[in-house]
Amino acid sequence: MEPPYEQAKAILLDAVATANHCRAVWNEAHGFSTVVGFESDLDPVELLYTSLLVQGTAAMTRAEAEQRAGGRKRTKSFRQSFLLAYANRLGARLSATSRRVAAEAPTLLPALASREAAVTTRTDELFPETRTTRVRAAWDEAGWTHGATAADRATLHPRRHRVEGGA
Repeated sequence: MEPPYEQAKAILLDAVATANHCRAVWNEAHGFSTVVGFESDLDPVELLYTSLLVQGTAAMTRAEAEQRAGGRKRTKSFRQSFLLAYANRLGARLSATSRRVAAEAPTLLPALASREAAVTTRTDELFPETRTTRVRAAWDEAGWTHGATAADRATLHPRRHRVEGGA
């Protein structure tokens, strides 16, 4: 996790990983996250996480510019609140999508449960001393509102860009 706002980025990665039947473990002291999952699930996690992080950063930059144009000076609390709201709201969207997909394909539920159990077991083996952590945040209502709105607008299905005239 590249600074700043590593915690919000780790929360976003966890939401993406969980929605893709993986687990993300953040090592705050060393500033990195590890995603545990089946190999076929890891690439989609990386692609979606990167896409959402780029979308969120662009939206945050635009929202912050609007705030500054209005005479606002505090940017750190705005950015932190923005990214936390963005990660939180995307987590809710991804979770709802996962539940909807599972409901539409109930025959997959035993296979998914088995995969998730295997991922949880492996995560516990690799990281036997994990614990939850409290979110440290500076509260900024405008940042939170803009972040949640950006998450509602974020595209959850990154597509490869086509080259004009090519495939």
